[in-house]
Amino acid sequence: MRRARASQKGGSDRSGPTEAAWRAYIKAAFTTSRRFVLSTQLALFDDTEAGPSGLHYAPDFISPEAERELIAHVAELPLKPFQFGAFEGHRQVKSFGFRYDYAVQRMLESEPIPDWLQTIARAVEGFGQLPDGSVRQVLCTEYDVGVGIGWHRDKPHFDKVFGLSLGSPCKFRFRRRMGDKWERFTLQAEPRSLYLMDGEARQAWEHSIPGVDQRRWSITFRTMRQRP
Repeated sequence: MRRARASQKGGSDRSGPTEAAWRAYIKAAFTTSRRFVLSTQLALFDDTEAGPSGLHYAPDFISPEAERELIAHVAELPLKPFQFGAFEGHRQVKSFGFRYDYAVQRMLESEPIPDWLQTIARAVEGFGQLPDGSVRQVLCTEYDVGVGIGWHRDKPHFDKVFGLSLGSPCKFRFRRRMGDKWERFTLQAEPRSLYLMDGEARQAWEHSIPGVDQRRWSITFRTMRQRP
């Protein structure tokens, strides 16, 4: 896997592709990304400016064709504003597998992960060197222009967190407190790229996304630390 490199400071009516065609998209895209990752892994792991430990990044993880199909699938979902207790976020979301209910403060089962997401989830697990079926929660998100997400860490129920960026780039910001100051890092997450947060990047650093300049979609894949 490639360690991240970036700047650091102290509803559609179109039908989807056939299953065989979709698998071909993913296989071709993942094979290309895997060759790139393996060819650069050792050098980039020694780069002291590569960002938080445990943060890995693969550009062009999927093809432009696969990106268009994924955006079309997400656009067809019954997206709803993110619910944070009594408050609503501006981003539109849909969870599969599990969802965290802030009103009751616990993890609840959601709809099963659909086949079109299971396919890409297998490729994501391959990137993370995980066995098939490790991804047990998927979150699809739409960010309209000007919408972002504030500083946070994912819920402790989750373990490894993968994010696939679609449609437009974003500044994926990280921070952790170092005494009375913040250590900061920004990853430019390009369309079709995949990141993985593990280790310190997942547990010790918070992350956020400022308001985006163009509409953006993301698909987040999470493994579970403990069974809900």
